[in-house]
Order: sequence, then C-alpha cells, then structure tokens
Amino acid sequence: MPESSTDRIQSFLASGPFAVVGASTDRSKYGNKVLRCYQQHGHEVHPINPKASEVEGLKAYPSLAALPVKVKAISVITPPAATEQVVREAAAAGVAHIWMQPGAESDAAIRTAESLGMSVIAGGPCLLVVMGYRES
Repeated sequence: MPESSTDRIQSFLASGPFAVVGASTDRSKYGNKVLRCYQQHGHEVHPINPKASEVEGLKAYPSLAALPVKVKAISVITPPAATEQVVREAAAAGVAHIWMQPGAESDAAIRTAESLGMSVIAGGPCLLVVMGYRES
C-alpha cells in the first residue's frame, strides 16, 4: 500500500538533520521562513545558498555536497527548473526525504526524485503550516 501524504510528512519530520535548499537572507522570503521554522522547533538545520556565507546566524553552504554532515531530509524553495538539479544533488548526497515547497515542484523533479527512491512531498501543504511557523 502506498505511503499516505501524512505518513510521508511524519517520516520527513522524524528524519533530521535537515537542510533548506534556497535558504534566503531576506526575512520576508519563504526560503528564510522555512529555515526559521526549523530553528523555532529546535531542529538541526543547514542553509544552502551559494551566494550567502550566513543565514539566520547559521553558516550557509553553497551546495548539499559541501555540507560537513549528512542530512536525511531537505526542504526545497527554488524555482522548478532548479529543483530538478537539486533532486540530482540530493540523491548523490544520500538524502532520503525531499519536501518541495509550494511553487518549487515540477512534474519532472517529482518523477526523478521518486525514481531515485526518495520519499517526496509535493503539491501539498507548506512546511510552515504543518509545523506551525510563527513570525518573529
């Protein structure tokens, strides 16, 4: 029986450490809010942003491959065409869970991630809603 969306979300949230691909230094952008949401809930999280050295007090990394730790789950807040490349990088880095935030997903990225054996959350709720983000 296929895993339900709720099951995938529970598995995702239980699987840290996490990375946010598309983490932003701009506090009004979702790439920043998702990172802060992980921080608000006490999760180990690593920002991925090739143009920033730091996001919300955390050292930022240019790619998943550059991370000093292995992350099991990533949130993706990138344009759909970039998400397709992120999926390939995630597979190479051993990521098991990928949550494509609304607006980041594409059919090709979803198909590729599933074919590479990743648990995919896409086309559904935003992590901010599921985890309960509060603006700070």
